[in-house]
Amino acid sequence: MADSSVDAQPPEGLKADAIGFVDALVIGLNSTSPAYSLAAVVGPVVVLVGVYAPGVMVASFVPMLLIASAFYYLNKVDQDCGTTFSWVTRAMGPWAGWLGGWAIAMTGVLVVGSLADVAVTFALLAFGLDSWADNDLVRRLLAVLLIVVMTAVCVAGTEISARVQNVLILAQVACLLAFAVVAIYRVYADKGMSDSVDPSIKWLNPFGAGGASLTAALLLGVFIYWGWESAVNLTEETEDPASAPGKAAVWSTVVLLVTYVSVAFAVVAYAGTTFLTDNAGEEEFVFALLAGEAMGDWDWVVLLAVSTSALASTQTTIIPASRTALSMARRHALPRHFAHIHPRFRTPDVSTWWVAGIAIAWYILVNQISANALFDSLTALSLLIAFYYALTGVACAVYYRRHLTESLRNFVLIGLGPLVGAGLLAWLLVESVTDMADPANSYSGVSWFGLGPPLVIGIGIAVAGVVLMVVWRLMSPAFWSERPDAADPELVHRKEH
Repeated sequence: MADSSVDAQPPEGLKADAIGFVDALVIGLNSTSPAYSLAAVVGPVVVLVGVYAPGVMVASFVPMLLIASAFYYLNKVDQDCGTTFSWVTRAMGPWAGWLGGWAIAMTGVLVVGSLADVAVTFALLAFGLDSWADNDLVRRLLAVLLIVVMTAVCVAGTEISARVQNVLILAQVACLLAFAVVAIYRVYADKGMSDSVDPSIKWLNPFGAGGASLTAALLLGVFIYWGWESAVNLTEETEDPASAPGKAAVWSTVVLLVTYVSVAFAVVAYAGTTFLTDNAGEEEFVFALLAGEAMGDWDWVVLLAVSTSALASTQTTIIPASRTALSMARRHALPRHFAHIHPRFRTPDVSTWWVAGIAIAWYILVNQISANALFDSLTALSLLIAFYYALTGVACAVYYRRHLTESLRNFVLIGLGPLVGAGLLAWLLVESVTDMADPANSYSGVSWFGLGPPLVIGIGIAVAGVVLMVVWRLMSPAFWSERPDAADPELVHRKEH
Protein backbone atom coordinates (compact mmCIF):
# COMPACT_ATOMS: atom_id res chain seq x y z
CA MET A 1 0.00 0.00 0.00
CA ALA A 2 2.85 2.37 0.79
CA ASP A 3 4.39 1.92 -2.65
CA SER A 4 1.00 2.45 -4.30
CA SER A 5 0.50 5.68 -2.37
CA VAL A 6 3.89 6.99 -3.44
CA ASP A 7 3.24 6.08 -7.08
CA ALA A 8 -0.11 7.89 -6.98
CA GLN A 9 1.50 11.19 -6.08
CA PRO A 10 2.01 13.50 -9.06
CA PRO A 11 5.63 14.19 -10.05
CA GLU A 12 7.08 17.51 -9.00
CA GLY A 13 8.20 20.26 -11.33
CA LEU A 14 7.38 21.09 -14.92
CA LYS A 15 6.83 18.27 -17.41
CA ALA A 16 10.19 17.20 -18.77
CA ASP A 17 10.65 16.29 -22.48
CA ALA A 18 7.21 17.73 -23.34
CA ILE A 19 8.45 19.30 -26.59
CA GLY A 20 11.34 18.90 -29.00
CA PHE A 21 13.73 21.25 -30.82
CA VAL A 22 11.32 22.06 -33.67
CA ASP A 23 8.52 22.88 -31.22
CA ALA A 24 10.86 25.18 -29.29
CA LEU A 25 11.96 26.85 -32.54
CA VAL A 26 8.34 27.43 -33.59
CA ILE A 27 7.44 28.91 -30.21
CA GLY A 28 10.44 31.22 -30.40
CA LEU A 29 9.38 32.39 -33.86
CA ASN A 30 5.75 32.89 -32.94
CA SER A 31 6.67 34.88 -29.85
CA THR A 32 8.05 37.61 -32.10
CA SER A 33 4.72 37.84 -33.99
CA PRO A 34 6.46 38.25 -37.40
CA ALA A 35 3.49 39.33 -39.51
CA TYR A 36 2.14 41.77 -36.95
CA SER A 37 5.61 43.14 -36.24
CA LEU A 38 6.13 43.81 -39.93
CA ALA A 39 2.70 45.43 -40.23
CA ALA A 40 3.44 47.73 -37.30
CA VAL A 41 7.05 48.60 -38.11
CA VAL A 42 7.65 48.70 -41.88
CA GLY A 43 5.86 52.03 -42.35
CA PRO A 44 7.60 53.90 -39.51
CA VAL A 45 11.01 52.49 -40.54
CA VAL A 46 10.46 53.66 -44.12
CA VAL A 47 9.64 57.13 -42.76
CA LEU A 48 13.04 57.16 -41.06
CA VAL A 49 15.33 55.54 -43.63
CA GLY A 50 13.33 55.23 -46.86
CA VAL A 51 14.15 52.29 -49.12
CA TYR A 52 16.91 51.19 -46.75
CA ALA A 53 14.36 49.56 -44.42
CA PRO A 54 15.61 46.03 -45.30
CA GLY A 55 19.10 47.16 -44.25
CA VAL A 56 17.76 48.20 -40.85
CA MET A 57 16.31 44.71 -40.45
CA VAL A 58 19.82 43.33 -41.05
CA ALA A 59 21.52 45.80 -38.69
CA SER A 60 19.00 45.12 -35.90
CA PHE A 61 19.71 41.42 -36.27
CA VAL A 62 23.33 41.84 -35.14
CA PRO A 63 22.75 42.61 -31.43
CA MET A 64 19.97 40.00 -31.36
CA LEU A 65 22.33 37.29 -32.61
CA LEU A 66 25.03 38.31 -30.13
CA ILE A 67 22.59 38.19 -27.22
CA ALA A 68 21.20 34.87 -28.51
CA SER A 69 24.76 33.54 -28.16
CA ALA A 70 24.68 34.60 -24.50
CA PHE A 71 21.37 32.79 -24.00
CA TYR A 72 22.82 29.68 -25.63
CA TYR A 73 25.91 29.49 -23.42
CA LEU A 74 24.17 30.44 -20.19
CA ASN A 75 21.49 27.84 -20.82
CA LYS A 76 24.19 25.19 -21.17
CA VAL A 77 25.18 25.68 -17.53
CA ASP A 78 21.80 26.54 -16.01
CA GLN A 79 18.61 25.03 -17.48
CA ASP A 80 16.26 27.21 -15.47
CA CYS A 81 12.97 28.43 -16.93
CA GLY A 82 13.68 31.82 -15.35
CA THR A 83 16.52 32.41 -17.87
CA THR A 84 17.74 36.00 -17.35
CA PHE A 85 16.55 36.11 -13.74
CA SER A 86 18.41 32.94 -12.80
CA TRP A 87 21.55 33.63 -14.84
CA VAL A 88 21.99 37.25 -13.75
CA THR A 89 21.43 36.22 -10.13
CA ARG A 90 24.21 33.61 -10.40
CA ALA A 91 26.59 35.95 -12.22
CA MET A 92 25.88 39.36 -10.70
CA GLY A 93 23.85 38.82 -7.54
CA PRO A 94 20.20 38.83 -6.43
CA TRP A 95 19.49 42.54 -6.83
CA ALA A 96 20.36 42.64 -10.53
CA GLY A 97 18.73 39.24 -11.05
CA TRP A 98 15.44 40.36 -9.50
CA LEU A 99 15.27 43.45 -11.71
CA GLY A 100 15.96 41.34 -14.79
CA GLY A 101 13.13 39.00 -13.87
CA TRP A 102 10.79 41.93 -13.21
CA ALA A 103 11.53 43.39 -16.65
CA ILE A 104 10.68 40.11 -18.38
CA ALA A 105 7.44 39.69 -16.44
CA MET A 106 6.32 43.23 -17.21
CA THR A 107 6.98 42.97 -20.95
CA GLY A 108 4.34 40.25 -21.07
CA VAL A 109 1.89 42.38 -19.10
CA LEU A 110 2.36 45.38 -21.40
CA VAL A 111 2.01 43.61 -24.74
CA VAL A 112 -0.48 40.74 -24.37
CA GLY A 113 -3.57 42.96 -24.52
CA SER A 114 -2.36 44.75 -27.63
CA LEU A 115 -1.57 41.46 -29.37
CA ALA A 116 -5.02 40.10 -28.59
CA ASP A 117 -6.59 43.32 -29.87
CA VAL A 118 -4.69 43.06 -33.15
CA ALA A 119 -5.52 39.36 -33.54
CA VAL A 120 -9.23 40.10 -33.13
CA THR A 121 -9.20 43.19 -35.36
CA PHE A 122 -7.45 41.54 -38.31
CA ALA A 123 -9.54 38.38 -38.00
CA LEU A 124 -12.73 40.46 -38.17
CA LEU A 125 -11.39 42.32 -41.20
CA ALA A 126 -10.39 39.04 -42.87
CA PHE A 127 -13.94 37.72 -42.50
CA GLY A 128 -15.53 40.95 -43.68
CA LEU A 129 -16.84 42.00 -40.27
CA ASP A 130 -15.55 45.55 -40.55
CA SER A 131 -18.36 47.02 -38.44
CA TRP A 132 -17.42 44.71 -35.56
CA ALA A 133 -13.78 45.74 -35.87
CA ASP A 134 -14.81 49.41 -35.64
CA ASN A 135 -16.86 48.78 -32.48
CA ASP A 136 -14.53 49.37 -29.52
CA LEU A 137 -16.68 47.48 -27.01
CA VAL A 138 -17.07 44.37 -29.18
CA ARG A 139 -13.39 44.33 -30.13
CA ARG A 140 -12.20 44.69 -26.54
CA LEU A 141 -14.57 42.05 -25.21
CA LEU A 142 -13.34 39.62 -27.86
CA ALA A 143 -9.73 40.51 -27.04
CA VAL A 144 -10.24 39.76 -23.35
CA LEU A 145 -11.98 36.49 -24.23
CA LEU A 146 -9.07 35.59 -26.50
CA ILE A 147 -6.54 36.20 -23.71
CA VAL A 148 -8.54 33.92 -21.40
CA VAL A 149 -8.72 31.17 -24.03
CA MET A 150 -5.01 31.32 -24.90
CA THR A 151 -4.09 31.35 -21.20
CA ALA A 152 -6.18 28.22 -20.72
CA VAL A 153 -4.27 26.60 -23.57
CA CYS A 154 -0.97 27.49 -21.86
CA VAL A 155 -2.18 25.94 -18.60
CA ALA A 156 -3.57 22.84 -20.31
CA GLY A 157 -0.09 21.70 -21.27
CA THR A 158 3.05 22.62 -23.17
CA GLU A 159 2.41 19.89 -25.77
CA ILE A 160 -0.99 21.38 -26.62
CA SER A 161 0.55 24.84 -26.80
CA ALA A 162 3.22 23.54 -29.18
CA ARG A 163 0.64 21.90 -31.47
CA VAL A 164 -1.36 25.11 -31.66
CA GLN A 165 1.80 27.07 -32.40
CA ASN A 166 2.86 24.67 -35.17
CA VAL A 167 -0.44 25.25 -36.98
CA LEU A 168 -0.30 29.01 -36.53
CA ILE A 169 3.28 29.40 -37.75
CA LEU A 170 2.57 27.38 -40.88
CA ALA A 171 -0.47 29.51 -41.67
CA GLN A 172 1.44 32.71 -40.95
CA VAL A 173 4.55 31.90 -42.99
CA ALA A 174 2.50 30.58 -45.92
CA CYS A 175 0.44 33.80 -45.99
CA LEU A 176 3.50 36.04 -45.75
CA LEU A 177 5.39 34.20 -48.47
CA ALA A 178 2.33 34.24 -50.75
CA PHE A 179 2.04 37.99 -50.31
CA ALA A 180 5.79 38.58 -50.87
CA VAL A 181 5.88 36.45 -54.04
CA VAL A 182 2.76 38.06 -55.52
CA ALA A 183 3.93 41.58 -54.65
CA ILE A 184 7.39 41.11 -56.20
CA TYR A 185 5.85 39.50 -59.30
CA ARG A 186 3.48 42.43 -59.76
CA VAL A 187 6.37 44.91 -59.42
CA TYR A 188 8.36 43.26 -62.20
CA ALA A 189 5.19 42.88 -64.27
CA ASP A 190 4.58 46.65 -63.94
CA LYS A 191 1.34 45.98 -62.06
CA GLY A 192 2.38 47.45 -58.73
CA MET A 193 1.13 50.65 -57.14
CA SER A 194 1.85 54.01 -58.74
CA ASP A 195 5.04 54.53 -56.73
CA SER A 196 6.39 51.00 -57.10
CA VAL A 197 10.14 50.69 -57.47
CA ASP A 198 12.35 47.79 -58.54
CA PRO A 199 14.21 46.18 -55.62
CA SER A 200 17.93 46.88 -55.29
CA ILE A 201 20.69 45.15 -53.39
CA LYS A 202 21.69 48.63 -52.15
CA TRP A 203 18.62 48.57 -49.89
CA LEU A 204 20.56 46.24 -47.57
CA ASN A 205 22.83 49.11 -46.53
CA PRO A 206 21.43 50.37 -43.19
CA PHE A 207 23.60 53.51 -43.40
CA GLY A 208 22.27 54.51 -46.81
CA ALA A 209 19.97 57.21 -45.44
CA GLY A 210 22.49 58.40 -42.83
CA GLY A 211 21.69 60.79 -40.00
CA ALA A 212 20.23 60.36 -36.55
CA SER A 213 17.13 58.65 -37.96
CA LEU A 214 19.07 55.39 -38.05
CA THR A 215 19.01 55.17 -34.24
CA ALA A 216 15.23 55.42 -34.09
CA ALA A 217 14.90 52.88 -36.89
CA LEU A 218 17.19 50.44 -35.06
CA LEU A 219 15.02 50.76 -31.95
CA LEU A 220 12.04 49.64 -34.00
CA GLY A 221 14.15 46.86 -35.46
CA VAL A 222 15.03 45.55 -32.00
CA PHE A 223 11.33 45.50 -31.11
CA ILE A 224 10.35 43.28 -34.05
CA TYR A 225 13.01 40.69 -33.16
CA TRP A 226 12.03 40.62 -29.48
CA GLY A 227 10.54 37.34 -28.23
CA TRP A 228 12.82 34.68 -29.73
CA GLU A 229 14.08 33.73 -26.23
CA SER A 230 10.70 32.19 -25.33
CA ALA A 231 12.17 28.89 -26.51
CA VAL A 232 14.71 29.05 -23.69
CA ASN A 233 12.02 29.74 -21.08
CA LEU A 234 10.77 26.23 -21.90
CA THR A 235 14.17 24.65 -21.26
CA GLU A 236 12.88 22.52 -18.36
CA GLU A 237 10.16 21.12 -20.64
CA THR A 238 12.30 20.53 -23.75
CA GLU A 239 14.18 17.42 -24.84
CA ASP A 240 17.96 17.88 -24.57
CA PRO A 241 17.48 20.93 -22.31
CA ALA A 242 21.17 21.88 -22.17
CA SER A 243 21.42 22.38 -25.92
CA ALA A 244 18.14 22.37 -27.86
CA PRO A 245 16.50 25.52 -26.39
CA GLY A 246 19.63 27.61 -26.93
CA LYS A 247 19.98 26.39 -30.51
CA ALA A 248 16.28 27.11 -31.11
CA ALA A 249 16.81 30.69 -29.89
CA VAL A 250 19.78 31.26 -32.20
CA TRP A 251 18.09 29.71 -35.23
CA SER A 252 14.87 31.62 -34.66
CA THR A 253 16.77 34.91 -35.02
CA VAL A 254 18.20 33.68 -38.33
CA VAL A 255 14.79 32.61 -39.65
CA LEU A 256 13.36 35.95 -38.60
CA LEU A 257 16.13 37.77 -40.45
CA VAL A 258 15.27 36.01 -43.71
CA THR A 259 11.53 36.57 -43.22
CA TYR A 260 11.79 40.25 -42.31
CA VAL A 261 14.21 41.16 -45.08
CA SER A 262 12.17 39.30 -47.72
CA VAL A 263 8.85 40.87 -46.77
CA ALA A 264 10.43 44.33 -46.31
CA PHE A 265 11.79 44.14 -49.85
CA ALA A 266 8.35 43.12 -51.17
CA VAL A 267 6.41 45.82 -49.29
CA VAL A 268 8.78 48.69 -50.10
CA ALA A 269 9.07 47.67 -53.75
CA TYR A 270 5.34 47.20 -54.27
CA ALA A 271 3.97 50.19 -52.33
CA GLY A 272 6.84 52.64 -52.67
CA THR A 273 8.15 54.94 -49.98
CA THR A 274 5.62 57.76 -50.44
CA PHE A 275 2.58 55.61 -49.67
CA LEU A 276 4.23 53.95 -46.67
CA THR A 277 5.42 57.29 -45.31
CA ASP A 278 2.01 58.92 -45.65
CA ASN A 279 0.31 56.03 -43.82
CA ALA A 280 3.00 55.04 -41.31
CA GLY A 281 0.69 55.37 -38.32
CA GLU A 282 -2.11 53.29 -39.85
CA GLU A 283 -0.67 49.79 -39.94
CA GLU A 284 -4.10 48.15 -40.13
CA PHE A 285 -5.14 50.37 -43.04
CA VAL A 286 -1.83 49.91 -44.83
CA PHE A 287 -1.82 46.13 -44.77
CA ALA A 288 -5.52 45.92 -45.53
CA LEU A 289 -5.05 48.17 -48.57
CA LEU A 290 -1.87 46.43 -49.71
CA ALA A 291 -3.63 43.08 -49.37
CA GLY A 292 -6.49 44.27 -51.56
CA GLU A 293 -4.18 45.83 -54.12
CA ALA A 294 -1.78 42.91 -54.44
CA MET A 295 -4.03 39.92 -53.72
CA GLY A 296 -7.42 41.05 -55.03
CA ASP A 297 -10.14 38.75 -53.74
CA TRP A 298 -7.45 36.93 -51.77
CA ASP A 299 -6.74 39.93 -49.58
CA TRP A 300 -7.93 37.94 -46.57
CA VAL A 301 -4.70 35.93 -46.84
CA VAL A 302 -2.55 38.84 -45.62
CA LEU A 303 -5.10 39.92 -43.03
CA LEU A 304 -5.25 36.38 -41.70
CA ALA A 305 -1.44 36.27 -41.56
CA VAL A 306 -1.37 39.29 -39.26
CA SER A 307 -4.22 37.88 -37.18
CA THR A 308 -2.60 34.46 -36.70
CA SER A 309 0.70 36.17 -35.96
CA ALA A 310 -0.80 38.21 -33.12
CA LEU A 311 -2.88 35.23 -31.96
CA ALA A 312 0.20 33.02 -31.68
CA SER A 313 2.16 35.71 -29.89
CA THR A 314 -0.71 36.30 -27.46
CA GLN A 315 -0.11 32.77 -26.22
CA THR A 316 3.66 32.57 -26.42
CA THR A 317 4.26 35.96 -24.76
CA ILE A 318 2.58 34.63 -21.63
CA ILE A 319 5.16 31.83 -21.41
CA PRO A 320 8.32 33.85 -20.53
CA ALA A 321 6.47 35.96 -17.97
CA SER A 322 4.83 32.99 -16.24
CA ARG A 323 7.99 30.83 -16.23
CA THR A 324 10.04 33.73 -14.90
CA ALA A 325 7.54 34.26 -12.08
CA LEU A 326 7.69 30.53 -11.33
CA SER A 327 11.48 30.59 -11.17
CA MET A 328 11.51 33.66 -8.95
CA ALA A 329 8.99 32.08 -6.56
CA ARG A 330 11.02 28.85 -6.33
CA ARG A 331 14.03 30.91 -5.23
CA HIS A 332 11.91 32.88 -2.72
CA ALA A 333 12.21 36.07 -4.79
CA LEU A 334 8.39 36.17 -5.03
CA PRO A 335 5.64 34.69 -2.84
CA ARG A 336 5.71 30.89 -2.93
CA HIS A 337 2.17 30.84 -4.31
CA PHE A 338 3.52 31.72 -7.77
CA ALA A 339 5.55 28.50 -7.84
CA HIS A 340 2.47 26.26 -7.84
CA ILE A 341 2.50 23.54 -10.52
CA HIS A 342 -0.77 22.12 -11.81
CA PRO A 343 -0.84 18.48 -10.60
CA ARG A 344 -2.24 17.13 -13.87
CA PHE A 345 -0.84 19.38 -16.60
CA ARG A 346 2.44 20.17 -14.80
CA THR A 347 2.41 23.78 -15.91
CA PRO A 348 2.75 26.91 -13.70
CA ASP A 349 -0.99 27.55 -13.54
CA VAL A 350 -1.03 30.20 -10.81
CA SER A 351 1.69 32.41 -12.31
CA THR A 352 0.17 31.97 -15.80
CA TRP A 353 -3.28 33.15 -14.70
CA TRP A 354 -1.76 36.01 -12.71
CA VAL A 355 0.14 37.25 -15.76
CA ALA A 356 -3.03 37.03 -17.87
CA GLY A 357 -5.13 38.76 -15.22
CA ILE A 358 -2.72 41.69 -14.81
CA ALA A 359 -2.36 41.95 -18.61
CA ILE A 360 -6.15 42.17 -19.02
CA ALA A 361 -6.36 44.83 -16.29
CA TRP A 362 -3.61 46.85 -17.97
CA TYR A 363 -5.27 46.53 -21.39
CA ILE A 364 -8.60 47.78 -20.04
CA LEU A 365 -6.96 50.57 -18.02
CA VAL A 366 -4.89 52.11 -20.81
CA ASN A 367 -7.81 51.89 -23.25
CA GLN A 368 -9.86 53.91 -20.79
CA ILE A 369 -7.18 56.61 -20.94
CA SER A 370 -7.05 56.67 -24.75
CA ALA A 371 -6.41 54.42 -27.72
CA ASN A 372 -3.01 56.06 -28.14
CA ALA A 373 -2.08 55.22 -24.53
CA LEU A 374 -2.00 51.55 -25.52
CA PHE A 375 0.52 52.32 -28.28
CA ASP A 376 2.54 54.44 -25.86
CA SER A 377 2.74 51.49 -23.47
CA LEU A 378 4.09 49.36 -26.31
CA THR A 379 6.72 51.99 -27.06
CA ALA A 380 7.85 51.71 -23.44
CA LEU A 381 8.61 48.05 -24.16
CA SER A 382 11.86 49.00 -25.89
CA LEU A 383 13.25 50.19 -22.55
CA LEU A 384 12.53 46.89 -20.79
CA ILE A 385 13.68 44.78 -23.75
CA ALA A 386 16.99 46.60 -24.13
CA PHE A 387 17.56 46.45 -20.36
CA TYR A 388 17.16 42.72 -19.79
CA TYR A 389 18.83 41.71 -23.07
CA ALA A 390 21.86 43.88 -22.23
CA LEU A 391 21.88 42.54 -18.67
CA THR A 392 21.98 38.97 -20.02
CA GLY A 393 24.89 39.77 -22.33
CA VAL A 394 26.93 41.20 -19.46
CA ALA A 395 25.99 38.27 -17.22
CA CYS A 396 27.34 35.79 -19.78
CA ALA A 397 30.76 37.43 -19.89
CA VAL A 398 30.87 37.80 -16.10
CA TYR A 399 29.81 34.24 -15.39
CA TYR A 400 32.35 32.74 -17.81
CA ARG A 401 35.09 35.24 -16.95
CA ARG A 402 37.56 32.54 -15.89
CA HIS A 403 37.30 30.80 -19.27
CA LEU A 404 37.33 33.63 -21.79
CA THR A 405 41.08 33.38 -22.48
CA GLU A 406 41.12 29.60 -22.87
CA SER A 407 40.32 29.77 -26.61
CA LEU A 408 39.45 32.22 -29.35
CA ARG A 409 35.99 30.64 -29.54
CA ASN A 410 35.31 31.34 -25.87
CA PHE A 411 36.62 34.88 -26.12
CA VAL A 412 34.49 35.79 -29.15
CA LEU A 413 31.27 33.83 -28.61
CA ILE A 414 31.02 33.91 -24.81
CA GLY A 415 32.79 37.16 -23.94
CA LEU A 416 33.26 39.73 -26.69
CA GLY A 417 30.09 38.99 -28.67
CA PRO A 418 27.63 39.22 -25.77
CA LEU A 419 29.39 42.33 -24.43
CA VAL A 420 29.22 44.05 -27.83
CA GLY A 421 25.55 43.11 -28.09
CA ALA A 422 24.95 44.48 -24.58
CA GLY A 423 26.82 47.68 -25.47
CA LEU A 424 24.75 48.24 -28.60
CA LEU A 425 21.53 47.71 -26.66
CA ALA A 426 22.69 50.01 -23.86
CA TRP A 427 23.38 52.70 -26.44
CA LEU A 428 19.91 52.20 -27.93
CA LEU A 429 18.43 52.33 -24.42
CA VAL A 430 20.01 55.73 -23.75
CA GLU A 431 18.94 57.03 -27.14
CA SER A 432 15.44 55.71 -26.52
CA VAL A 433 15.17 57.53 -23.18
CA THR A 434 16.28 60.76 -24.85
CA ASP A 435 13.76 60.33 -27.64
CA MET A 436 10.88 59.42 -25.33
CA ALA A 437 11.50 62.45 -23.12
CA ASP A 438 9.96 64.60 -25.85
CA PRO A 439 6.14 64.31 -25.69
CA ALA A 440 5.96 65.10 -29.41
CA ASN A 441 7.51 61.72 -30.17
CA SER A 442 4.70 59.76 -28.53
CA TYR A 443 1.60 58.40 -30.28
CA SER A 444 -0.67 60.58 -28.19
CA GLY A 445 1.49 63.68 -28.53
CA VAL A 446 0.58 64.76 -25.00
CA SER A 447 2.76 65.46 -21.98
CA TRP A 448 2.75 63.46 -18.76
CA PHE A 449 4.67 65.31 -16.04
CA GLY A 450 6.56 67.14 -18.77
CA LEU A 451 7.72 63.92 -20.43
CA GLY A 452 6.47 61.62 -23.16
CA PRO A 453 3.95 59.00 -21.92
CA PRO A 454 6.16 56.02 -22.95
CA LEU A 455 9.02 57.26 -20.77
CA VAL A 456 6.68 57.90 -17.84
CA ILE A 457 5.31 54.36 -18.20
CA GLY A 458 8.84 52.95 -18.33
CA ILE A 459 9.95 54.93 -15.29
CA GLY A 460 6.78 53.93 -13.44
CA ILE A 461 7.42 50.24 -14.08
CA ALA A 462 11.06 50.58 -12.97
CA VAL A 463 10.11 52.42 -9.77
CA ALA A 464 7.34 49.91 -9.00
CA GLY A 465 9.85 47.10 -9.47
CA VAL A 466 12.39 48.64 -7.12
CA VAL A 467 9.73 49.31 -4.46
CA LEU A 468 8.37 45.75 -4.66
CA MET A 469 11.89 44.34 -4.54
CA VAL A 470 12.76 46.32 -1.39
CA VAL A 471 9.46 45.42 0.29
CA TRP A 472 9.92 41.72 -0.46
CA ARG A 473 13.53 41.91 0.69
CA LEU A 474 12.29 43.13 4.06
CA MET A 475 9.49 40.54 4.25
CA SER A 476 11.44 37.51 2.99
CA PRO A 477 15.23 38.00 2.92
CA ALA A 478 16.13 34.40 2.02
CA PHE A 479 16.71 35.07 -1.70
CA TRP A 480 19.06 37.96 -1.01
CA SER A 481 21.53 35.71 0.77
CA GLU A 482 22.61 34.24 -2.59
CA ARG A 483 26.07 35.21 -3.79
CA PRO A 484 27.38 35.49 -7.37
CA ASP A 485 29.49 32.66 -8.70
CA ALA A 486 31.39 31.79 -11.85
CA ALA A 487 31.51 28.81 -14.17
CA ASP A 488 33.04 25.71 -12.63
CA PRO A 489 36.53 24.66 -13.77
CA GLU A 490 36.46 22.46 -16.85
CA LEU A 491 32.81 23.42 -17.40
CA VAL A 492 33.23 24.88 -20.87
CA HIS A 493 35.44 22.00 -21.92
CA ARG A 494 32.91 19.40 -20.76
CA LYS A 495 29.98 21.11 -22.44
CA GLU A 496 31.75 21.60 -25.74
CA HIS A 497 33.26 18.13 -25.89
